[in-house]
Amino acid sequence: MKVLSLGYLGIGAPDPQQWLTYGMEILGLMPARALPGEDWGVPMVGSGPASSGSGVGEDGSVYLKMDEQQWRIAVHPSQDNAGLMYMGLELAAEQELREAVLELQGQDIKAEMGSAEQARQRSVSGIAYTQDPAGNKIELYYGPTKDFNFESSRQMKFLTGDKGLGHMNLFVADLDACRSFYSDLLGFKLSDYMEFAPGMSVEFYHCNGRHHTLGLSKVGDLNALHHLMLETTDIDMVGRCLDRVQKAGIKVTSTLGRHVNDNILSFYMSSPFGFEVEIGYDGVVVDENWRPRQFVEGDVWGHHGLDPIAIKETAEKIKV
Repeated sequence: MKVLSLGYLGIGAPDPQQWLTYGMEILGLMPARALPGEDWGVPMVGSGPASSGSGVGEDGSVYLKMDEQQWRIAVHPSQDNAGLMYMGLELAAEQELREAVLELQGQDIKAEMGSAEQARQRSVSGIAYTQDPAGNKIELYYGPTKDFNFESSRQMKFLTGDKGLGHMNLFVADLDACRSFYSDLLGFKLSDYMEFAPGMSVEFYHCNGRHHTLGLSKVGDLNALHHLMLETTDIDMVGRCLDRVQKAGIKVTSTLGRHVNDNILSFYMSSPFGFEVEIGYDGVVVDENWRPRQFVEGDVWGHHGLDPIAIKETAEKIKV
């Protein structure tokens, strides 16, 4: 199986409207101009979708846009599941999707094709469902709907395209099982790895030119999303976002710094619910000649607050 990118994420939140405000005013995202499956009307006439670019569905779900894809981040009303609800992993075409389902079933992994209506609900041409050993729901898909004319409310531009929306770091209780699932079955390649405290480690995996699309962290018996990273195309966009975060009184969980492994210059902040968001710039690009490395330091400089004690405290808060 060959996963091309992390295409979209669905998260749960008690109040998706808070994420709409945060996404627009802090991150510089845009409400989806049309909701998944929504009719744009007659071409060239311009009646437009019923949602009128609000990005808000009838059930209160919020859909956020960051590039030419119709949406990248969905936030659904949820009192009990404030965190990752599903991730969309892109495959090349229908044949690859059907083959992926058969591959997973052949390894006694539960996987099934979705219907045309279910695909339409995610703005894709075809969809299938499975989950990883940590219980994270995975939606394999092909053919995302394109909707151009992205306009950031804060003059932000994001590095996406064939590199996907960004990267995510997951806390996983069973690192061995998750490593096998993502690398042996889904085809992710190890970029590098680090043991940062006794019984605490992290492994980074790529599926395209982005240094890592997936991080797997072992911190106790927790399964949860630790952070989501969005990469900008200019260093000043990182700085201006940091200014907005500080002005809004949002907690900076890790100060500005540069990572050793992926070279990205970034900072971390609290999101409205549960996990953290990293905003960065200048991540290294990998290719087929990249070889996995073990590293012993996390940062060239900065990123104060991103240490084993803080990571464990974050994990304990999420667990609660």
